[in-house]
Amino acid sequence: MSSKQERGDYEKLTEDDDLNFVDALDMKILSTLSEDARKSSREIAETIGVSTGTVYNRIKKMTEKGVILGYIPLLDNTKTGYVFTILILIQVDGEYITDVEERLAATKEVIAVYDITGDFDVALIAKFKTQTSLNAFIKSILKTLHIRRTVTSMVLNVIKEDPRIQI
Repeated sequence: MSSKQERGDYEKLTEDDDLNFVDALDMKILSTLSEDARKSSREIAETIGVSTGTVYNRIKKMTEKGVILGYIPLLDNTKTGYVFTILILIQVDGEYITDVEERLAATKEVIAVYDITGDFDVALIAKFKTQTSLNAFIKSILKTLHIRRTVTSMVLNVIKEDPRIQI
């Protein structure tokens, strides 16, 4: 970090900046948005002590660079009817991992699909409203071509579930 940035003076991001670069000011903006994504550029600017235009331009640039992917409400899944959460570890025939992952990711109940290391190739998290829909999903996975083995665990109690990274 430059001495200028350490003093709180922030330089504009330019087209030459690395696409994945997020500086201290961006992090302050992201932290504020993580707490409340409904805050206006003006409110964020007042909170962190920079101009509204600076905040607006930084948010626009981070959106264009794919740092900010969107704005979504945080939901209480049980209050929206999604009372079953499952974790599934999956072994897949090596050359078909991407195909299987894409098919699984296209399922509306699946909220996360990960490539993982270890004895399994894929991990997924899914949420269901009924035991019937959960059962149908598990049976459909077992019929999926190129899936060799699965281990399914049902979540009994959620201790923490927050998609936001604490900045």
